[in-house]
Amino acid sequence: MAAMTSVGDRLSSAPAAALRALWSARTWRTTTHLVTGLVIGLVSFVVVLVLVVVTLGLAPTLIGAALALGLLLVINRALTSLQRSRFAAFLDLRIPRPEPSTHAGPMVHRMLHKLRAGSTWRQLGYHVLAGVFGVLAGGIAITVWSGGLALAPAIIYGQAWDGTGLAGAASLTVAGLVLLFAAPWVARTLAAADAAIAQALLSTESTEELTQRIAALAASREGAVDAADAERRRIERDLHDGAQQRLTSLAMNLGIAHAGLTDAPKPAKDAIAHAHAEAKQALVELRELVRGMHPAVLDDRGLDAALSALAARSPVPVRLDVHVPERAAPEVEAVAYFVVSEALTNATTHADASRIDVHVGAVQNRLHVTVTDDGSGGADPARGTGLHGLSKRMRSVDGTLSIDSPTGGPTTLTAEMPCAL
Repeated sequence: MAAMTSVGDRLSSAPAAALRALWSARTWRTTTHLVTGLVIGLVSFVVVLVLVVVTLGLAPTLIGAALALGLLLVINRALTSLQRSRFAAFLDLRIPRPEPSTHAGPMVHRMLHKLRAGSTWRQLGYHVLAGVFGVLAGGIAITVWSGGLALAPAIIYGQAWDGTGLAGAASLTVAGLVLLFAAPWVARTLAAADAAIAQALLSTESTEELTQRIAALAASREGAVDAADAERRRIERDLHDGAQQRLTSLAMNLGIAHAGLTDAPKPAKDAIAHAHAEAKQALVELRELVRGMHPAVLDDRGLDAALSALAARSPVPVRLDVHVPERAAPEVEAVAYFVVSEALTNATTHADASRIDVHVGAVQNRLHVTVTDDGSGGADPARGTGLHGLSKRMRSVDGTLSIDSPTGGPTTLTAEMPCAL
């Protein structure tokens, strides 16, 4: 009994759903969508077809063809925006827009880049298709609605009321009611088909979205790197012109005081001597800090000179081999410098190495850095922040870092990164 009641409820609710569909907002939005699509599709088809014909006709004339192609791109963009607005307004469908192009260069190059994009030709294809499917779908929707509204009251205005005439008028009324109740579902089906076509042709493909996202992330990373570099330079300038100068002055004054106060008590002289030594040590450490942040020689003379100065300061003998025909990007040179600096520090401090070999070379626009020491080995990035920090620095320039350090040595650190970002 419960099953029979459920079936009966569904059957009784079907006419009610059909009646509600006649005046539901969704029905009239989809119908309006199809009617506007008929008009816009017809205009789009004519405009795009005319521009394509004009472009082909002006092909021998380079300037004329360029102007026609430029106009075609502008019209395509306007029509695409109009169609996206139509889907958003009537079907509440948000078709994703492509990210703004980051392609720089002259207008001709940007236009050629746009013409090579697959999304441009898919959008043009939709505008041409809209002249066929849009007109057909809109025409079907108008025909079904018009036929239903015209035929449904036929039994009222029928001219012949004898048996045959009444039957004919009644059959027309039945046909009209069928069309009228079918119109909402016809409109919704056609609108759904139009939406599927638009999503396939007007939106960006996943590969294009990924490419645009990668370009956006690369631009964002470049901006972050530039900002960090500017901040680092500001800190260096402040340390050099402020703290370093003050420490230098303090050390000099303490040295003068220690030399001049010959008649001062011994505890006071010892305190001044100790303060003088501490000031000089702080000055040395500050200079090492400034030099370690980003040596000036790296900007002035390049990676070879900066690494040579680094090797000369190492307490462990370093054999340096640098073969880089052209300078890499400043960010890449800075990362390579810090890789070698950290490797030398680890080999000297933790590995008790007696010899270090550093090789830097460029192969197929990739910078390769290899540092090998004969120390005790056992280096593990998970156990310290130095090597872990180097891995992060390498990822900031799309580089890779690998460490081969078995217990007992030797340790080989290999870094690879692009020469240009």
